[in-house]
Amino acid sequence: MAAYPPGGTYFDNAKRSFIKVPMNSSEDNAISTSEFLEASESLTGLFDVLGSTAFSPVKKDMTQNIKKIRDRQLESPVDSETLQDLVRNDLYTFIYLQQLPNLDGTRGLDFTSRALRRNLTQQPNEELSVSFRDAYGLTLKQYHSFIIKPIFSAAMSACPYRKDFYGKLGEDEGRVKKELDEWLQALEDRVKVLNEFLARPEAKW
Repeated sequence: MAAYPPGGTYFDNAKRSFIKVPMNSSEDNAISTSEFLEASESLTGLFDVLGSTAFSPVKKDMTQNIKKIRDRQLESPVDSETLQDLVRNDLYTFIYLQQLPNLDGTRGLDFTSRALRRNLTQQPNEELSVSFRDAYGLTLKQYHSFIIKPIFSAAMSACPYRKDFYGKLGEDEGRVKKELDEWLQALEDRVKVLNEFLARPEAKW
C-alpha cells in the first residue's frame, strides 16, 4: 500500500515536518519541544516505509526516547518549552537523583538523516543498504554492544531497493526528491544545533 495520498508524497501525511519546527535564532536557536517531538514521531514512520521488521529495534529505540522527553515535558511544561530549557532545568532539578531524560535520541535522528542524505545527494545511485550501513558506522555503532550490533546489521541488510523505497514516497520522483531534500535540511539543521548544545558544559552533569 502506498505511503502517500493520491497525487501527493509521503510528507503530505506527516503530522509535522521538521521544516515547521520553530527554532528561535534570537534565543540561541532554541528549539520548540512539542513541535520537535511531533516531527520526530512523523520520522519514525519512515521505518515502516523501509518495510522490514528488522528496523523495529531502530524505531522502538527512537520512540522510547521521544516518550522519555515528552514525559518530562508534561511533568514541568513551563520549564520545558524548548529542548534546551528542558535539559537545563532537568539538570538543576534531578542532578542528584540521576534522572536526566535521554536526549541521545539525537543519535537516532543523526543516523537516519546521514543515511538518507548520502543516498539522496552524495551517492545518488547507491543502494539504501550501503547508505544506512555507512551512517550506522558513523553514528550509532560505537554506542552498541556486541549483542545489539548484529540486530542493526540485519536491519541494514534488509533495506529495500532504492527504486522501491522512493516509489513508496510518491509517484513524482522529482517532487519526492525535492521534498525529501528540504525535509532533510531542516532535520540536519536542528540536529546540528542540539549536538552543539549537548556538547556544552551547561548540558553536562
